[in-house]
Amino acid sequence: MAGLRFTGVRKDYGPIRALRGLDLDVADGELLVLVGPSGCGKSTALRTAAGLEDVTEGSIHIGGRDVTEVPAAQRNVAMVFQSYALFPHLNVAENIGFGLRARRTPGPEVRVRVRKAAAKVGCEALLERKPFELSGGERQRVALARALARDPDVYLLDEPLSNLDAQLRVQMRAELKLLHQQVGATMVHVTHDQVEALTMGDRVAVLRDGVIQQTAPPDQLYRRPANTFVARFIGSPSMNVFRGRADNGTLRAGPLTVPTPAILAAGGDVDVGVRPEHLSVGGDGAPAEVVVVEMAGNDAYLHLTAGGESFVVRVPPERTPPLGSEVRVEADADRLHLFDPETGGRLE
Repeated sequence: MAGLRFTGVRKDYGPIRALRGLDLDVADGELLVLVGPSGCGKSTALRTAAGLEDVTEGSIHIGGRDVTEVPAAQRNVAMVFQSYALFPHLNVAENIGFGLRARRTPGPEVRVRVRKAAAKVGCEALLERKPFELSGGERQRVALARALARDPDVYLLDEPLSNLDAQLRVQMRAELKLLHQQVGATMVHVTHDQVEALTMGDRVAVLRDGVIQQTAPPDQLYRRPANTFVARFIGSPSMNVFRGRADNGTLRAGPLTVPTPAILAAGGDVDVGVRPEHLSVGGDGAPAEVVVVEMAGNDAYLHLTAGGESFVVRVPPERTPPLGSEVRVEADADRLHLFDPETGGRLE
């Protein structure tokens, strides 16, 4: 196995700049998830690593070797595509072994490696079937087995779960995580689903408009977002962010009024972030109107408005007030996140 490094990678499609000086290190054996909204450059980054796209500027190293100008076939990486990319006229065994045969691997070795790879992902009973005879989850397993059979230095997974239904996605997330632990391989997993990113990655890199916003372990990403974009993107429902002002020892932001944090002792404007679970209803807080109630099993989400601000509070489902009613909102002052209103950067 080997690590993967992007150094100052830029990728232009004519006047469109998909990647803007991407710097990213993926350690040997790490599962890194690259997450961001559609069009942010996630798949482009993966394709440049695979050699399917040339870089406009910068370099890519795999295992310490500069592969920037190396053809895709000589990079020893395996890519799993969102569309599975299975050959419809080949059966499962032939699809899994296709890359090995293309490299003129001896037939007996191909058969052994195909069966081992199929066993790892649980599709050994499907080897004689054609892709049209498989469900979406089974096709995904075949695509993973094809990558495993290659025994590459790096696995590149381009939104491999996006075509699966919700229940199967949860199952496959766990299986992919277990597979990574068993294989010990370097993997880069691309997704736009932040829940998928938080549950799977050893580390998560958040991408926006071709620029890395933050790279950190999932827990740190959630609890200490580097800027307002990461704060809003990571978490479901997303973090509430209010424009606030500190003055005379009091910080007021939207419906919140709390003692001024020490970092704002001099006063001034600030963006204040607070997660829905760190707000509560009741007590002597500011009044807000209930406009929507979302029931989500063990949780309920209240969509509230106050002073022209809309925000979300998480409450126990047995404590949901009726629509149109007035509630009092309070915040856990120790769980607030402060951001520079001009740059969006986190204030420590």
